[in-house]
Amino acid sequence: MSSKTTGLRHWRQRVSALFQDHEIFVRTHGHVRFLRVSAVWQKRVALIAGLVLLAWAGATLAVLVNQLLTADERAAVAQQQAAAAASEARIAKYRDRVAETAADLEERQALLESVAETHFGIDPSAVPAEASTKADGHTATSTVPIKTSAINPDLPPEARVLARLEARQEAFSARLLAAVRGRVTKAETAVAALGLNPDALVRSAAAGRGGPFIPYRGRMGKAKALGPSFAALDGALFRMEVLERTLVAVPSGNPANVLMMSSGFGYRRDPFTGAGAMHAGLDFRGPIGTPILAAAPGRVSFVGVKSGYGNVVEVDHGQGILTRYAHLSGFTTKVGTQVTAGQQIAKMGSTGRSTGSHLHFEVRLNGEAVNPRRFLEAKADVLEVKDDARQRVGSVAAARGAR
Repeated sequence: MSSKTTGLRHWRQRVSALFQDHEIFVRTHGHVRFLRVSAVWQKRVALIAGLVLLAWAGATLAVLVNQLLTADERAAVAQQQAAAAASEARIAKYRDRVAETAADLEERQALLESVAETHFGIDPSAVPAEASTKADGHTATSTVPIKTSAINPDLPPEARVLARLEARQEAFSARLLAAVRGRVTKAETAVAALGLNPDALVRSAAAGRGGPFIPYRGRMGKAKALGPSFAALDGALFRMEVLERTLVAVPSGNPANVLMMSSGFGYRRDPFTGAGAMHAGLDFRGPIGTPILAAAPGRVSFVGVKSGYGNVVEVDHGQGILTRYAHLSGFTTKVGTQVTAGQQIAKMGSTGRSTGSHLHFEVRLNGEAVNPRRFLEAKADVLEVKDDARQRVGSVAAARGAR
């Protein structure tokens, strides 16, 4: 007999030795019972238990194998989900940037419309972006092209549209800035020719500003800088407004249609005491009742009597400029009336401290008397700039009145 057969018989004998017939004695209330557990039954139970254990082990192994096989797939799915989340985040960020840029452009457009309407009385949407004319109708000088970070060929189509609009707005702002600076230069020259200090006028006007500090935030709460030309535009516009409105307020019209000037501005011999005295205006001699005319447009701020002056009319022309008309025989206006240059406001007379019928005419700048002759004898080039400024200011006022 072979050793293999002998080995199998040996193992069967050892296994059979594990399953022997057993009898169990159970004693209950004095009664004895016998339970017999046969070897065959034990083998069957062991076989069933072994099969269950084998099935469980197989199932567990199958699960492990499946997890090992699907691990790469789950990793790929997780990677795809992460990429999708990143894409959604980029899309959301892009949409926020597009919305922010659109809000900035709306702010820019509102500023342009406000500037054009407030300072020029025009609608910027009516000005072609390709036009190279200034807001005052003159040809604009060439300007350095404005750089913008918005134009990028890699941007999506809707972003490129916004970029082009931003570039056009910036270019329009640059042309508008060039026009404003050109007007400022002319106004500075004219104001200086009248003996006034342009910088002092601007500083004086700037001293009258204030209000609570409210930090600027765009509609999106994170608006960008408006750009180089937009940043410079505010200061240039303020300077232009101050200087041109000062020119408009300057009393350059004759206060009376008479040729005789009986006394000038400055120190003189007092006609009553003979002592040296300061004469704060000009005296124009004429018949009683001669019409007295407003030397510049403005609002009548005083009608009445002042010591030494007699009957007086004062007109406030804005920008700190006031004209005073004294020794009048009668009034043809009242306080609060808006008058134009050349409009009659009173009649010549000899009231107050006066030796005869004449007009005492004063010009005061921020309360200080200045020589009116420099205004009344302004040269043609200064008057031309003043007339241009008056037309601009008048167009703005007409545009406001139309609303």
